[in-house]
Amino acid sequence: MLQRTREQLALLLIGLLPLHALLVTVWTKLLEGPGHAPLTMLALWKEVLIIVILAFAVLEWMQLKEKKRKIQLDRFDVCILLLIILSLLVTAVTHGNWKLYLFGFKYDFVPLIAFLILRRVPWSEWFSNTVVKVIVVMGGVVAFYGLLTLALPASFFRMLGYSDLHSLYLPDGPLAAFQQVGGGSIRRVQSTFSGPNQLGLWLLLPWSLGIVGFFSNWFKVEHPLLHPGPEDDERRRCVLYGLLLALIGGVILLTFSRTAWLAALAIVIVFIVKTFPERHLSKHFLRLFGVGVMLLILITVLAPTAVVRLASSRDHLLKPLIAARAMIVHPLGHGLGTAGPASNRVSDACVFLEEGGDASWAADRPDLCVFVGKEQVQPADRACHCPFVTENWYLQMGVEMGVIGFVLYVALTIFVLLQLASASAIFLPFFGISIAGLLLHSWEGSAVAYTLWLLVAVALPVRR
Repeated sequence: MLQRTREQLALLLIGLLPLHALLVTVWTKLLEGPGHAPLTMLALWKEVLIIVILAFAVLEWMQLKEKKRKIQLDRFDVCILLLIILSLLVTAVTHGNWKLYLFGFKYDFVPLIAFLILRRVPWSEWFSNTVVKVIVVMGGVVAFYGLLTLALPASFFRMLGYSDLHSLYLPDGPLAAFQQVGGGSIRRVQSTFSGPNQLGLWLLLPWSLGIVGFFSNWFKVEHPLLHPGPEDDERRRCVLYGLLLALIGGVILLTFSRTAWLAALAIVIVFIVKTFPERHLSKHFLRLFGVGVMLLILITVLAPTAVVRLASSRDHLLKPLIAARAMIVHPLGHGLGTAGPASNRVSDACVFLEEGGDASWAADRPDLCVFVGKEQVQPADRACHCPFVTENWYLQMGVEMGVIGFVLYVALTIFVLLQLASASAIFLPFFGISIAGLLLHSWEGSAVAYTLWLLVAVALPVRR
């Protein structure tokens, strides 16, 4: 009874997580009216549900026989526990702000703690089969709605409760409904998510499972988590998976998230290498290369600024270098919450314009910090405190918890990848998100972090 309830709650969580930003925005508008930041009590629904799921798991574990209930720690558990202890010590000797610590803890450790606990309870085959269907179906729903948003006017998004601005994150304001490429007029798809990067990274989950599902039916390739049905259903499943891949792949392209593009390509390459005989690899890679070149040419012709975004590319290069330098200068770390998404919550909203850029559009928003080049032009009466964005998840860990924290987190990631490589189809999305972490804060989104670490817990149970 406890296991069934826990699994049903886990499916509910995984199914609703992709809708989180949209649902919280709409409900905030209904309860508070327009112009308000997402209500914290609404935004915490997912953490509350995670706590309930973990409580059921702990109750189940306590009911196990004494021999099975024996606490056994492996390399995954040791890495996570050492990271938590290290975060407490570093924070205590640095900023000592425990509210800021909790912000950082939410992003850095809640998914890892869920993994640590949930791998100690059994998961049924029914859950393993159903969770794939939930992710695939939600991938189609989110991608289809994302396409619709390209044609919807700004007034529609204001009606839902989104901000009247685009491309800006305001800690004390509602979410922007969409972002535009390089300040231009090309709208980036973000669908039900808080941004196009978050959408592109989450779509790597249904993208990976869609690839496995399509080829497992087309080429009779067997994979964990996907169990083909009767032979007369194979053609129908191939068609459905093919349409799903086309839809999701198109929306990943329209997010104009180059990190998501690279991660999706890396997933395809790894799948080909792991699945097909060596004698066929050159043929498949030649086809993949041809498709990739055609897509790149098409995007470059239709939207050249989407590929060559100098300001964004410079940030992806300079910010990790700044983070690495901060880690070298302070090898013990700055404390949890001082870098990455947590720092966004406690910092000013900053906009950086090129030299000679026009900042007059921000004159009616005095709370917005605007920089032209390296000079702060707004506001004039105080110095702004901008968030410390590393554009690299691993370096973020290093900035917060020092060199030891960086090494421990990289080791944890490698251990999980090595164990998943021969055990589960979940290796593909976990590999893609891990690659994306080199260029973005890929684990900041709750839809990605909670879903993927829960699935890893299912795939990597504690050996007794």
